[in-house]
Parts: sequence; structure tokens; C-alpha cells
Amino acid sequence: MNNNDIDSIVTILKKEVVKYQVPIVTEVAERKKDPFRVLISCVLSLRTKDETTRGASERLFRLADNPEDMLGLKKKEIEKAIYPVGFYRTKSENILGICKDLMGRYQSKTPDEIDELLKLKGVGRKTANLVVTLGYNKPGICVDTHVHRISNRLGYVKTKTPDETETALRKKLPKKHWIIYNDLLVTYGQNLCRPISPFCSRCPIEKYCDKVGVEKQR
Repeated sequence: MNNNDIDSIVTILKKEVVKYQVPIVTEVAERKKDPFRVLISCVLSLRTKDETTRGASERLFRLADNPEDMLGLKKKEIEKAIYPVGFYRTKSENILGICKDLMGRYQSKTPDEIDELLKLKGVGRKTANLVVTLGYNKPGICVDTHVHRISNRLGYVKTKTPDETETALRKKLPKKHWIIYNDLLVTYGQNLCRPISPFCSRCPIEKYCDKVGVEKQR
């Protein structure tokens, strides 16, 4: 697959995904361009379905939407607000640790560099890239399970882990697509290009897809 193909795929997916609900972290960013909210909603979203993250984010941000106010909450208050997100107790600890670091080391400002974000408790490359792209509109490539799976399924990359996929995409994917790539593939992966038995018969980009690893399709 060449970059002319990926240009076509991106163009088609931009039109296709408007019929679906955007990922929750994108929704948070569109509602209010606040890197802190993007960061915290990202932390909440890990290993959690979007509908659960959506409710948890709304409840938590009603209590506090900045590091100072968040540190004014007790851990139990945060746990109650974000339950039933996965690992809610650990995430409550991480949120308080993040806010303490933001106040102590960054003057309460969410960093806009991946390397600095990775120093925060509980923040991995996926979260760091989302904060950079959605919070600051800076180039980054966020790779979650959908981006990793579909990029390989298409035959655009050949990698074994999300980190390897990010490295490969940084070398191959045209920079003009970096920010939008995650949103497009996450939305598409949640709704049509499913992990098991994807809807290939309804897929408008099927002709570009090598269907790597697809054993059963609809």
C-alpha cells in the first residue's frame, strides 16, 4: 500500500465516520479545548468502554476540572465519581498524583510535549499522544488497539505491538494525517472494522485492505 492509497482511505473515512459517535476523549476535546480535561478523560478511558468513561468524566469534572480543585477532593470522592471505570481505585490514585505533579513541576499547566507527559503517573504513549494532538493540536500519532489492528489489517504496517505501530507510522504516514488518524480508525474500529468478524461487505475501503489476520467476515 502506498501513500496515495492512504490519502484515499483517509478521505473516505472522514466522510464515513460522521454517522457514528466520536470517541469519548475527542468529544471531551471538542466540547472544551482543555488539555487537562483531555488528559484526565484519557486516564479514565484506559480499559474502559466509552459510554462508561463518558459518564465518569462528566461526574468528575462537575466536582473539579483543574489540578488545584482536584487535589481538594478526597480519594474516596474521586472513586465514587468515576466508578465503574476499570481499575477505578488505581486511577483515582493516579489522578491525584498527576495533579500533584502538575502543580509542583509544571505550574498547574498540562505539558504539551510527549516526553514530559510520560513522566506523569499512569500516563503512557497513547495518553501522551492524545493530549498533544487533541489538547494542543500538535502532531502526534496515538496508537490504541484499533489503530494497531486496522493499520496491520490494511497491510499498511507489519508490527506486533502498539509501540511498534507508532514507530512505523511516524516513519510512513504523511504528517498531514497524524492528528486525525486515531479518531478515524478508533471510530471505524468500534463500529465497522471490528476485531472479530468485521463488516467487510459494508466497508467502503475494502478494495485497499489486505485483510491481514481476518479469518471470518460479514
